[in-house]
Amino acid sequence: MELVRKKNRKTLQTQTPAWLVTFADLATLLLTFFILLLSFSEMDVEKYRAMANSMSVALGSDKVIAQGVGGSPLTMIESDSVSLPAPTESQARVPEFIDERSDSDATTRVPGGVIDLASRMIRELESEVASEALSVNYDKHKVVIRFSEAATFRSGEAAIKAEMIPIIDRVVKVLSSCTGDVLVSGYTDDRPISSDRYRSNWDLSAARAVSVVHELVLNRKIPAERVVAAGRAETNPLVPNDSPENRALNRRVEIAIREPECSEDVSTGERPVEIRP
Repeated sequence: MELVRKKNRKTLQTQTPAWLVTFADLATLLLTFFILLLSFSEMDVEKYRAMANSMSVALGSDKVIAQGVGGSPLTMIESDSVSLPAPTESQARVPEFIDERSDSDATTRVPGGVIDLASRMIRELESEVASEALSVNYDKHKVVIRFSEAATFRSGEAAIKAEMIPIIDRVVKVLSSCTGDVLVSGYTDDRPISSDRYRSNWDLSAARAVSVVHELVLNRKIPAERVVAAGRAETNPLVPNDSPENRALNRRVEIAIREPECSEDVSTGERPVEIRP
C-alpha cells in the first residue's frame, strides 16, 4: 500500500500543469491566425526591399539586401552598392539646372557707349546727383538724366530756374562729345492744372520740355536735328500718385540719349572708367 502511494505521488509531480496546456493552445491559435492573415495579404516587393536596405544601412552594412520576399533572411552578397527600388517616371526625370552665372544670349549686356556716357554724366554732375536735384539712369538702350521739378521749375511755370542753367550747360558739354538722338520729355502729376496760361497738364509738360530743349541747342554745340521735345503730362508715373511726396517725384523732365557713342574724353584724352550696371 505504501509503495502504491509513492508511485502516485511521483506521477503527479511529473505531470504538465493544466494552465500550460491552455497557453500552448492559445499560442498555436494565434500563430495560425497570423499565418492566415499573411496568406491573404499582398507583399509590396519594392517597399520590402527599401525597408531591408534601410535596415542594413542602419546596422552599418551597405552589402546586405533582401533575397526574395516573405520573411527570407538577409544574406551577404558581393556588391558595393545597395539595391534600390526601380525609379518611377517622376523620379527618373532629372531636374534641369540653369546656371545664371554663365554667359548666354539672354544675358543683358549694356553697350560701351551707354556706359561711357553714363559715367561721364555722373562724374560731371556728381554734386547735383548727391543732392537729388537730378539723377542719372541707364539701360542697354539709353542714358536718362532726370531733373526734379523742385530743382528746375517753379510750381505751375515752364521757365527754368536761373541756378539750373549752368547745370544744363554742363550736360551740353558732355553731350557735345557723344552721338545719339536726344528726347526731352516733360511730366506732371495727375492733378488738373489751374492756370490761365496753360490749358492742361499736356500744355505745361510740353512747355517745360521745350524750355530745356532751348537750353540744349542754344549755343549750337548740339545739332538741333538730334533733339526732340515731348509733353507727357501725367502718363508713365514713376510712383503712384497717392501722396504729395509721390506726386513731387512724378513732376519731372527727362533727357534721354538713345544709342550713344562717345569720343575720347577731351579733358584727359582717355576714355572714362566704366561703371557697372
